[in-house]
Amino acid sequence: MNFELDKPHQLMRQMYRDFAETEIAPIAKDMDEAEAYDMELLKKLMRYGIFGIAYPKQYGGEGADILGYVLAMEEMSRIDGSTGITIEVHSSLCCQAIYHYGTEEQKQTFLRPLVDGSKIGCFGLTEPGAGSDVAGAQTTAVLDEETGDWIITGSKIFTTNSGFADTCVLFALTDRTVPAAKGMTAFIMSLKEMPGIDVSTNIERMGIRAASNCIVSYEEVRVSPDRVLGPIGKGFKIAMESLNSGRIGIAAQAVGIAQGALDEAIKYAKERKQFGKPITKFQWTQFNIADLQTKIDAARLLVWKAAVTEDEGKNISIVAAQAKLYASTIANEVTRYAIQMMGGYGFCREYPVERCHRDAKITEIYEGTSEVMRMIISGAVLK
Repeated sequence: MNFELDKPHQLMRQMYRDFAETEIAPIAKDMDEAEAYDMELLKKLMRYGIFGIAYPKQYGGEGADILGYVLAMEEMSRIDGSTGITIEVHSSLCCQAIYHYGTEEQKQTFLRPLVDGSKIGCFGLTEPGAGSDVAGAQTTAVLDEETGDWIITGSKIFTTNSGFADTCVLFALTDRTVPAAKGMTAFIMSLKEMPGIDVSTNIERMGIRAASNCIVSYEEVRVSPDRVLGPIGKGFKIAMESLNSGRIGIAAQAVGIAQGALDEAIKYAKERKQFGKPITKFQWTQFNIADLQTKIDAARLLVWKAAVTEDEGKNISIVAAQAKLYASTIANEVTRYAIQMMGGYGFCREYPVERCHRDAKITEIYEGTSEVMRMIISGAVLK
């Protein structure tokens, strides 16, 4: 058991940190203010292989592992939470689903351009009336028995990346005579090419404001049978397994946001003087920094444990839930204290800690709320 990163992972971490500080930091505030992601930055992320870190080179990926991927997630999110979620939904959800359940032909056709930096992916699961209760979905796919095509009608909300995504893994009910857990099927959609798909303008949000997050409506969209992902009726299982993996990415995002906020607060505290001395000389400040950094490090180890567990091919349901629950909780605690440490300046948009605080909140909600994480963990413990 070794809690230190090996040399290759250390080099990866430094590379991602350099990229984030050089390419993202100068424009993160402007993107948040504009509530729009910078398309030139998106192209750089694609060009440098950030969207295909943990995928085999045979499909155009970087051939690294999940641990390497979460290092990237933390370093990008340390500077900008919106960049973190843009990478995570593409990599952990859309690509994971196709990689694990797609046919070889589907992997070559749809996965390869997603991981080689040609296209961007998203994940259509949440609906206006079906959030944590995924089984409450209403989007349907009806089989046209004459052609073999599926006709999809419905609406998905909070579809991250949808404003500029090319490919979407969509979940729809193909059998309404059985519970959704047995009657849901996954489909691979091309958002920019299929007639009947409408993508709304960006939903205005409290945090991760630069990320693209829209409502995607499907009005009798015709889908050929070669776009069915996995067995018919197994969409719920695909969605749940994808979310398990996604939770590790969100946990890494939360750790990054927390570390970024604390780093900024410490930088400020070293320069800010009160009562004739820097506030880092006061025990309150010192003890808070000690407590917060310890909690961040503990969350980081949970994330690394979950990542290594996934790399080993083991069941990640519990470790992913634990990592996400703790990391998201700590991200909100750390960002709140970071603002308090900076006083009135922490409340001002001139400094990034207020953005970190806004971004941190959503990590307790998307891809499984903290309440759902507690249900998963307690269910395992009580069993």
